Amino acid sequence: MEVSSSRKLTLLLGALAVFVFVGGCKKQVATTPPTSAPPAPSAAQPTVTLNAAPSMVKSGDTVTLTWTSTDATDADIEPGVGKVALQGSTPVNPTESTTYTITATGPGGSATATARVTMNAPEAAPAANPNMSELFEQNVKDAYFDFNKSDIRSDAREALTKDAEFLRSYPTLRVTIEGHCDERGSTEYNIGLGERRAQAAKNYLISLGIGADRMDTVSWGKERPFCTEHTEECWQQNRRGHFVAAH
Repeated sequence: MEVSSSRKLTLLLGALAVFVFVGGCKKQVATTPPTSAPPAPSAAQPTVTLNAAPSMVKSGDTVTLTWTSTDATDADIEPGVGKVALQGSTPVNPTESTTYTITATGPGGSATATARVTMNAPEAAPAANPNMSELFEQNVKDAYFDFNKSDIRSDAREALTKDAEFLRSYPTLRVTIEGHCDERGSTEYNIGLGERRAQAAKNYLISLGIGADRMDTVSWGKERPFCTEHTEECWQQNRRGHFVAAH
């Protein structure tokens, strides 16, 4: 029996529907995304150390700087040194207190370290130690007198008081007190006047506690003048009790 055209069309559409249904029920396979490479590790941070030996010096002394570094490609020391190897040592001669700084740089950044060198203060030069002759000249003063007199006047008392203080500080020191006069009067008279002046100065020192056995006296009268002009100012310089350290 012959199948009609409409029947054939119905069967064909049914078969097509079954095919589409079966195909849609198949499990979908997920697409796997492509894998990416892991990130590169970051560069390490540099480290650096710096030491100075000795750390306390006098001007002109030599100091040794010593340093080390890691993960660096470049190193520099300031002040005054500049580019250096990544580790090593170098001498420096600071003239003042100085802080040295090393900077190490590399792919991971930079790092610094410091070392302090302290300059000791220069030692004070020892004061000159004058010898006894200089001390005597600086501290022992003469006693001056009025014309034709051997009395101890006020300025002479002040001078002799300071002389006594110096002699007490040096108890083994002996002195000779010379009596001097100006040019007026006879030689014989002035020898006697000079002796009285020297003895007056000695007696005043004795009253201040200086032993008599430490002092001798001598008179030169007008024979050894300190000034040779014929004026009162000059004569006053010659009327004196003059001290000389005994040897």
